[in-house]
Amino acid sequence: MSPIRTAQQVRADFEAARQRGLRAKEAAEHIGLTEGAALAAYAATQMPVLKAIPVKAPLTVYALKPRWLDILQSLQVCGPVLALTRNESTVHEKTGVYEKVSGNQTMGLVLGPDIDLRLLFDRWAGGLLVLEPGGASDTHARSSLQFFDRRGVAVHKVFPVASTDRDAWNQMASAWVDTSQTVAFDPTLAPLARRGGHVRDPEALIADWAAMTDTHQFVGLLNDHEVERLPALHAAAGHFARRVGNSAVRLALYQASFSGLSIMVFVGSTGCIQIHTGPVSRIEPMNIHGKEWLNVLDPGFNLHLREDLIAACWVVQKPTDDGIVTSLEVFDAQGELMALLFGQRKPGQPEQQGWTDLLADIHTHDIHDHDMHDHDMHTHDTPDSRNATAS
Repeated sequence: MSPIRTAQQVRADFEAARQRGLRAKEAAEHIGLTEGAALAAYAATQMPVLKAIPVKAPLTVYALKPRWLDILQSLQVCGPVLALTRNESTVHEKTGVYEKVSGNQTMGLVLGPDIDLRLLFDRWAGGLLVLEPGGASDTHARSSLQFFDRRGVAVHKVFPVASTDRDAWNQMASAWVDTSQTVAFDPTLAPLARRGGHVRDPEALIADWAAMTDTHQFVGLLNDHEVERLPALHAAAGHFARRVGNSAVRLALYQASFSGLSIMVFVGSTGCIQIHTGPVSRIEPMNIHGKEWLNVLDPGFNLHLREDLIAACWVVQKPTDDGIVTSLEVFDAQGELMALLFGQRKPGQPEQQGWTDLLADIHTHDIHDHDMHDHDMHTHDTPDSRNATAS
């Protein structure tokens, strides 16, 4: 067992990793911690005066009161901010106002025209106000609200942008700081329990799938059959699911961009699903230090997906009262759901024919030999249930 490090030792190790150019998440993992556990070593015990914090103030964090719904509701007065939700392979960023925020202690919704979230508050274990040194062009220290699960894995983050009301932001953030709170995460905790890796009764699964009337019933279907998402897709192959090549995400985004088709892009963490609805325009693949990123770089919406980590893509059909609804579902080698893509649709409306046609044009024979290394993934337990899953 590794010796317990003091906060001072964690800070020294973390800062050395950051000086190598690693981002906070990667730096924390480099020193054997989660992001939240590393940041907790910087917890301050004095209340901040945010408007007086110098631009080059050192990294400092402050515990937040664990009133997640109230905090998110209080963001509306700040105007536009950036909402960020990520998993191991994909980052989803939306700029907008936190509007129509509702929920309770265990679940929540944000239903603004730009910020659209599904929240599992029972998986939120701690929140931090994070202050970091500003860059050369900044007039403020960089600040953010960051929320983590019990292990210290980030579930959601909020950042001010140029159009944010800074006075309102400072007042909001200060109101939620509580330096009497203990900031502690345990990276050694086991991830959330998984469903099974095998479909026990494929015929029953397919029959229940055929009886669906709403896409939101799909997670319940998986729970009822005690199976992860990916093994269920393998079982439904030839009925409601078909495997396509790993280039399917890039092809779908390019085609949506060329046609102007409005789509929906879902990315989930363990405690939040973040959704973009609308067109996508600027699609840019990039190789950064040997990592292949597929990016959407549009005003108000950025997506960063590790294309080199895609292990499988599936076109999936779900029956509803409004007809078949089709998704493109993207998985990594661990069976984690990286992202979901749908055509833009509201309840009571059929799927856009343009989206149906777009996915129909992504053929099964687009699979290449190097895409098939996960052919037997469905025989193993897969941790898709650790992420908040969408329909």
